[in-house]
Amino acid sequence: MSAPFTDTLRTDTSALYTDLYQLTMLQAYFREEMTEEAVFDLFVRRLDGRNFLLACGLEQALEYLETLSFSDRGLSYLRKQGTFADDFLEWLGDFSFTGDVYAVSEGTPVFPDEPILEVVAPIGQAQLAETFLLNQMTFQTGIASKAARVRHAADADGTDRLVADFGMRRLHGTDAAMKGARAMYIAGIDATSNVAAGEAYGIPVTGTMAHSYVEAHDRERDAFRAFADTYPETILLVDTYNTLDGVRKVIDLAVERGEAFRVRGIRLDSGDLAALAGDARRLLDEAGLEDVMIFASSGLDETKITDLLDRGAPIDGFGVGTKMGTSADRPYLDSAYKLCGYAGRPRMKLSAEKSNLPGRKQVFRQYDGQTAVRDVIATSDETLDGTPLLDRVMAGGERTDAGASRPLDALREHAAARVAELPDRLAALGEAEPFEVVRSEAMEQRLASTREHLQQEMTADPAR
Repeated sequence: MSAPFTDTLRTDTSALYTDLYQLTMLQAYFREEMTEEAVFDLFVRRLDGRNFLLACGLEQALEYLETLSFSDRGLSYLRKQGTFADDFLEWLGDFSFTGDVYAVSEGTPVFPDEPILEVVAPIGQAQLAETFLLNQMTFQTGIASKAARVRHAADADGTDRLVADFGMRRLHGTDAAMKGARAMYIAGIDATSNVAAGEAYGIPVTGTMAHSYVEAHDRERDAFRAFADTYPETILLVDTYNTLDGVRKVIDLAVERGEAFRVRGIRLDSGDLAALAGDARRLLDEAGLEDVMIFASSGLDETKITDLLDRGAPIDGFGVGTKMGTSADRPYLDSAYKLCGYAGRPRMKLSAEKSNLPGRKQVFRQYDGQTAVRDVIATSDETLDGTPLLDRVMAGGERTDAGASRPLDALREHAAARVAELPDRLAALGEAEPFEVVRSEAMEQRLASTREHLQQEMTADPAR
């Protein structure tokens, strides 16, 4: 029997994680015998309130592609819809993904129009994958990007502070809570309250206590004693009734227990956190409890954390929940998965504000010393100065060495190193001067020739 929180796709239904029109198009491709190789790019059109994005979600994308198939259960459901012909359903019975995938490593900063992932496969296979790939990579990239901002805010003055994910209870379902915890850890968040995510991904789990525990005891002092008896190195929640009175009770407990006192910290969860943290720190220090940390929560995000630290709040760690886990200020990304090549020819949309770059691509990150200064979106057959960001992570439907599962700690280290290479201005919470992203000469030529060819065809055949 498998473990309850393995985060593994159910093979009996995984192919149904798609929009209906992907399946109706797949049947149309099948009927028209359109089986030639297609190229699809997954990218984000614009940043909208972010100075960079942190790519995330590749592991789930590759897991999906390498196991993609239609079970008897899935085929039975599709047959009942009355939309799909028997010969098509029979063909689906042997369906698998046999294509190649190119992608940036998880934890890599990315910018508008740059492929985060590129699928090269028979058109039906590449088409079917769209919905799931967008679902997983858009969400995790958005959450990782938000978490990177929170991480930077907590450390902006050079002090390494604990930041924990407390968001599970208000995230949009358990899948979001799981994948969100994963993305946040890659982005630099230290721990999660989500026990299932800890079991599935090896993320450190953390937690304190709830007000209900204190309220369930007749006296706050008794609650602190009992909890510290069971968990000697706990963090005690002190704001259930009166915050500073709660701090004084922790001090009384320290006096009472002497050298046996091992409580690690106190938690503030309401009120003017900066003022209360200052008063609490003064009381603790006067009592000789300089090593007792102050942990704060309550509606925090990168902006509130920055404000607290700018006010000099002596806070040692933060529990950040809803606003990070839902990326409340920017709850979605303008992501897209677009056809950019078929049957050996570049393809593109000409739609206003939704056009895309044609053909296969590579992105080269260029440096001035140790600082990244420019990205060049190039054609896939170019070799330019800089570091190429896209690796082939899947070949013929199987993972390559570059696509092998990597420990989250390795992805976390990669993210920290790559973010540290960015210009300092991109760490600002407000809008900064954009990072330079340009197209190579060959990409510009391909774009112009593809656009010109399409416009000529439309002129020659207005009914096109």
